[in-house]
Amino acid sequence: MSLTGPVCILVSYLVGAVPFGLLLSRGSGIDIRTQGSGNIGATNVARLLGKKKGVLTLALDIVKGWAPMVLAAPLVQGEPRRDLIIALCGAAAVLGHMFSVYLSFRGGKGVATALGAFLALSPLAVVGCLVVFLLTVRLSGFVSLGSLAGSAAILLFLPLLGAPPWKLQLAAFIVALIWAKHHENIGRLVRGTEKSWKQRDRAGE
Repeated sequence: MSLTGPVCILVSYLVGAVPFGLLLSRGSGIDIRTQGSGNIGATNVARLLGKKKGVLTLALDIVKGWAPMVLAAPLVQGEPRRDLIIALCGAAAVLGHMFSVYLSFRGGKGVATALGAFLALSPLAVVGCLVVFLLTVRLSGFVSLGSLAGSAAILLFLPLLGAPPWKLQLAAFIVALIWAKHHENIGRLVRGTEKSWKQRDRAGE
């Protein structure tokens, strides 16, 4: 492997680590890390700063998961382990969001950035995951449960669509990270203390 692969992986992490939600909150007088849910992701940004900034945060977080994989692909075209490098770029971007070097290795839960990585793997599979997410949230009222179910669904749709093993392995790694980051939500869901999205909106969280 030449230096191109390791450089792409490192750059992917650094791009994934950019806390767009926090950057967009600057000048507002609101520290999204200490208010609302304390998360740097789009949902908390939307609650605290409005839907426009929430949507922009969502878009940027998705792009930073998608772009490293797509841009790395032609750069490592001649590498003997091309698929592995692309997979590691996706994993690095998600890890960057979750454990940002710019935030003392803290970060968000990685759902939007993972969505970007999944888009690079299989846009059609992502459509299925979004359907699972929306149905789960609609039926249960829990965004966290929708995120867990929607992310896990990628492991069903990728094999059904004939994706190669490396894509399934990357997806499994990312899903494991997402579930680990949601451990507190999982605990509250099990105990029955997780707030639904309607309750959160009323509470202004």
